Amino acid sequence: MLIKRSLQVVLHDLAAAALAWMGGYWLRFNLVVPPEFVVSALSTLAWVVPLQALLFWRFGLYRGIWRFASLPDLQRIVKAVALAAVATPLVLVLFRVQVVVPRSVLLLDPILLLLIMGGSRFAFRAWKDRRFTGLLNESRPVLILGAGSAADLWLRELRRTAAGYLPVGLLDDAPGKIGSLIQGIPVLGPIRDLAPWAAKHGVREVILAMPGAAHAVRTRIADECDRLGLSLLAIPSVEDLMQGRVSVASLRKIELDDLLGRDTVVLDDRGLQAFLVDKVVMVTGAGGSIGSELCRQLRKFRPKLLLAFEQGEYALYELEQEFARICPDQPLACVIGDVKDAARVGQVMRDYRPEVVFHAAAYKHVPLMEETNALQALRNNVLGTWVAGSAAKAAGVSRFVMISTDKAVNPTNVMGASKRLAEMVCQALQGDGLPELAGGPRPLSRGERNDTRFFSVRFGNVLGSSGSVIPKFQKQIEAGGPVTVTHPDITRYFMSIPEAAQLVLQAGLMGQGGEIFVLDMGEPVRIAELARLMIRLSGKGDEDIRIEFTGLRPGEKLYEELLADAEATLPTPHPKLRVARARAVDARNVAAMLDWIAADKSASAAEVRDRLREWLPEYRRGRP
Repeated sequence: MLIKRSLQVVLHDLAAAALAWMGGYWLRFNLVVPPEFVVSALSTLAWVVPLQALLFWRFGLYRGIWRFASLPDLQRIVKAVALAAVATPLVLVLFRVQVVVPRSVLLLDPILLLLIMGGSRFAFRAWKDRRFTGLLNESRPVLILGAGSAADLWLRELRRTAAGYLPVGLLDDAPGKIGSLIQGIPVLGPIRDLAPWAAKHGVREVILAMPGAAHAVRTRIADECDRLGLSLLAIPSVEDLMQGRVSVASLRKIELDDLLGRDTVVLDDRGLQAFLVDKVVMVTGAGGSIGSELCRQLRKFRPKLLLAFEQGEYALYELEQEFARICPDQPLACVIGDVKDAARVGQVMRDYRPEVVFHAAAYKHVPLMEETNALQALRNNVLGTWVAGSAAKAAGVSRFVMISTDKAVNPTNVMGASKRLAEMVCQALQGDGLPELAGGPRPLSRGERNDTRFFSVRFGNVLGSSGSVIPKFQKQIEAGGPVTVTHPDITRYFMSIPEAAQLVLQAGLMGQGGEIFVLDMGEPVRIAELARLMIRLSGKGDEDIRIEFTGLRPGEKLYEELLADAEATLPTPHPKLRVARARAVDARNVAAMLDWIAADKSASAAEVRDRLREWLPEYRRGRP
């Protein structure tokens, strides 16, 4: 196929060379060439055409693809034609071709040749891009917000695919861009003038071509489009467009993460490279929302081996399949196991010798853990942390990062209290005060080196995680409502899963041992407003889907805190990370707590809460 196309292009250029040469004679003699000059034109074709064909080949005109003809292709044509214009009379003189060639023909030939060769290539690209036929298709007028590289790439892609949109203008807040053209489309004015321009052109759809815009800007634009009754669509990132992973067909409606997500996290990439590259890195709970995203973020730093430890078989299988598809070169070990199983965890760490452990395995659902499963919350979240942390010490792990939650602050539920106890376990493990428990990993003997650093990272809800309200609201909206919210004034902190995972990695790099890191969660979000926003983004209104308030559930807080009352914070070099200075823990009390959790297999929820009051003075069950 490639040889056939190349032959077609060569034959086209040979015909172009012949046509330009003969065209020079026709123009010279006003389309009526005297017979003696017809003989001259035809006899010199045998010299001119092969000479020009040789120059075209030497200048690489047949390495390009007409479908993607561009300025560099035109530059090569100009150089080849210019050299041919000089070489043609020289060859005719040197080889003493006994014919008379009018000098005007020698000037007209390169002009015609350039027009034919360059024009045909760019006409072919315009035809393939449907710049002509696209005008005949029924198109909807749209305004584009943003006049940067993303808009330029999208407009190019639009002309290629003729996706049914007719751009009537761009809006951008940069004064220097107003009045300019991008792909022939004018920049009409600032974004605040959206209403008059939309009314003037009858626009019902708006394209947001600002993938790097702050979330506050996106929210303001979404609110304005909602007020005007306009449909707002977003284009993919510039990187996705340039690498060909998506096309104009990937236009999508604005999603919740676009509005509630946060600005890009700036990571210490150089430090993280040194921290993670060529290391064996273990993630417990690797099949969960945070655990799987940690695995995705970790692979960017090329660990020697990524050890995914997970209790759920299907979740681990999905992770394995995803990695086989997107990064088959990343060494990945998928290990089934329970973090409470000391023998299994110890064996895995001895066999693989991880250097860094991210402990994300946890039970997180507040109502489920409050009554029937209260003891299991303690066993999984507290005992599991001790088992994993003790095995890490015994295996000589360098850093152990435990994923905590804002619900650990002044906890009012069993889940939050269990995570606060897990933080205390990490604090105690930072020293050497915890004894060996039955069935646990072998403790370090006297004189053995132990450099394991333990720290915890607290953050709030993450958008789209399996335990958040987002999937629940989505299902309720799809079913036609009602959307159930526990209280009109209930608030929560939100961040995106990638941001949470990235900041966990950053905390893992910065920790010195014993710290509790607190992520900057921004401003809290009212859940009722979140529900209304999701209804609006689905294309519905309050009259279509109602919100129903059901009352706070057992152990549920009206609001979440990121720091306990008695705690203070210290800044870190990263603007989105602070260190909570929690009270010191008594390793003997932590050991007694672990003994009770490990030994009691049948404690009721009431007994668990009684114990929590003993271990955590700040624990208060109920609603604050």
